[in-house]
Amino acid sequence: MGDNRFKSRILAGKPTVGIWCNITDPVVTEICASSGFDWLLIDAEHAPADTRTVLHSLQAAAPYDSEIIVRPPFGDAVWMKRLLDIGARNLLIPMVETREQAEALAAAMCFPPRGTRGVSSQTRAGNWGRNKDYLHQARDQLCLIVQIESAKAVENVTSIARVSGVDALFVGTADLAASLGHLGNPGHPEVKAAVEHVAATAREIGIPLGTLTRDVEAARRYLESGFSFVGVGTDTAILADSLTRLRQSFDLG
Repeated sequence: MGDNRFKSRILAGKPTVGIWCNITDPVVTEICASSGFDWLLIDAEHAPADTRTVLHSLQAAAPYDSEIIVRPPFGDAVWMKRLLDIGARNLLIPMVETREQAEALAAAMCFPPRGTRGVSSQTRAGNWGRNKDYLHQARDQLCLIVQIESAKAVENVTSIARVSGVDALFVGTADLAASLGHLGNPGHPEVKAAVEHVAATAREIGIPLGTLTRDVEAARRYLESGFSFVGVGTDTAILADSLTRLRQSFDLG
């Protein structure tokens, strides 16, 4: 089981950038993985992805240096178990609002007696049973990221961040804006203040923090302010924007 470069870098405080993958096709994943980004996020929350889709994306990205983060549709222990078994090592769990939720998620990342993850000796993650140390060493190379994306989560962020086994936080600005009554306006001052509160908490506790933005200058500001991992684009938006610009370059009358 090789070193989890994403986890190592963010725990060392080194900045990283990544791409959000919403197109559920391994060819697109491979194109993104071969482009030199530190990490890719395979989304199964808002994209039509199931565990087999995620597996194919993991296989497509395997020859490249980009680490893979997977976001399941919700914080479900069965979903997490299946993703871990197929070789996902970095999980981003949406809509975490309480310490109790975070504790349950942390337990789902670990085999007993430390946690509640179901045991199988025949998984892709354990090289189909050939990695005899996997059951005892797996957790060291796994990374649990929890999303702070509601007013309640912001209120509870300190207790969430202090849960043993939570490796990083991620601010979801779109849902946070909606939760605060500013749907579609993540730039609202109240939303910005909430994000800064989360960032200040992360700095105080010493836990890595990430977010997503399509604004390059905003991404640079996040990185300069201490964010460890910033998504700087989505495959869907990159494709849509590029196609629109290309079509607009031809005035055919």
